[in-house]
Amino acid sequence: MNCIRKGDAIVFSRPPSLPAFAAVAGKREGEGPLGSCFDEVLHDNALGQKCWEKAESLLQQRAASLALKKAGLDQTELDAVLCGDLQNQCTASGYALRELDMPSIGLYGACSTMVQALALAGCLVAGGAARRALAVTSSHFCAAERQFRTPLDYGGKRAPTAQWTVTGAGAVVVQPDGPGPFLRAAAFGRVRDAGVKDLANMGAAMAPAAAETLLRFFADTGAAPDDFDGIYTGDLGLVGSRLLHTLLEKEGVRMTNHHDCGLLIFDRARQPVQAGGSGCGCCASVLAGRLLPALRTGEMRRILVAATGALMSSTTVQQGESIPAVSHLVELAAGPKEEL
Repeated sequence: MNCIRKGDAIVFSRPPSLPAFAAVAGKREGEGPLGSCFDEVLHDNALGQKCWEKAESLLQQRAASLALKKAGLDQTELDAVLCGDLQNQCTASGYALRELDMPSIGLYGACSTMVQALALAGCLVAGGAARRALAVTSSHFCAAERQFRTPLDYGGKRAPTAQWTVTGAGAVVVQPDGPGPFLRAAAFGRVRDAGVKDLANMGAAMAPAAAETLLRFFADTGAAPDDFDGIYTGDLGLVGSRLLHTLLEKEGVRMTNHHDCGLLIFDRARQPVQAGGSGCGCCASVLAGRLLPALRTGEMRRILVAATGALMSSTTVQQGESIPAVSHLVELAAGPKEEL
């Protein structure tokens, strides 16, 4: 077997290769600290389309096409595309894949979907069910606001705890062997509910799920935070990141190497994004644009990425339900032989 189960963790004895990846970002994201890391930065977030939803589908298509081009692959050489977004019924992905004509597996883990897709792609490839797979996710600020909160023309004031849904997409090719980086391990999170009902405070809703996934991974594998060059959460933002540290420290775990993709992608001092970034495209674009390239160049050797997702819908919020959350994790390394 090519994988070993350690509690909730799945450790790959022959780590799948991630030979190519691409990130596409919106205008505001391109103006942030990571602007130079993205393969393409949009000058028009509408992408010439008549609605935001169609623009997001095109965004995802571009990321997928760029990743395949980098890998030197034709779309017919993929056995599976694992894709997702924030729109109802994952329509951004469905309409994107309608044009690309590839075997499609639609996923929904809210903002954790990119790591969920990457982990599942790794399992398919390691288990021989796919020779090559593609993990791709996207989000669009305008589409997400219309669905989950209020249309932009409403002009409502945003709370300080609110996060700015990233307009962006990321795509990663996964195959059994080849050049690094490599997918060393994965862990699928458990759904947890901290009782938060505030739609403008996703960080507080998601932080407990991230803390549990990280604690379980450390316990299951024997790894410690200091074993990694960086531990990246998907999009807890400022509020959620602070709460994560509080929860971990109560369990005796301190992370001095923690970074949050939602805080990396924007400059909160000069960009009006409140508590930071969020969305399926947040972790996806930072992962494909910044983290995987850093592993390839040797700038980093070993990292954890624990993406988080708030699993509510506009209907459940209106019904007064609290917000359940999940956090999925992958361990990535520059080479295949790092010990775990």
